[in-house]
Amino acid sequence: MFIQIAIGTVLMLLTILVAGVAFWALEILLSRSHSWLTREPHRPKLALVLSVTVIWVLGMVTAGVWIWALTLRALDIFVTVEAAVYFSLVSYTTLGYGDVLLPQDWRLLGGMAAANGLLSMGLLTAMLVEVLRHVRISQMEWLRERRAAEPAAVIPRS
Repeated sequence: MFIQIAIGTVLMLLTILVAGVAFWALEILLSRSHSWLTREPHRPKLALVLSVTVIWVLGMVTAGVWIWALTLRALDIFVTVEAAVYFSLVSYTTLGYGDVLLPQDWRLLGGMAAANGLLSMGLLTAMLVEVLRHVRISQMEWLRERRAAEPAAVIPRS
């Protein structure tokens, strides 16, 4: 039991570390694109940021699933990589069909994979919202500064 908890804890920490590094890399990418993202047109750029961020998030979920799958395969819990990936994906997304099960000696890892997936989904949802919020606020500040810099319209007196 304790070996399962230890392995599960290491895997959870590893997947969160991967997500953290990926978020950091995305933040660097967005900061380098900041001046371009804040200039008009805003809506297409916001849609692009949404698309890139969703692909980034899917990449992090995929990495988490593969970390679990390769570990389960390395422990000889599953005979094929396909079965390990399938079980990891179903567990990580908390879908849990129940058609592929872990052996009784390893069943705690299934719950830990589900808990890890749930935690990761929450973290990645927060990341998605934060990225969009940051870009949109920057765009709105750019508009405010632009409007403030424009000279006020002069209304002729009669």
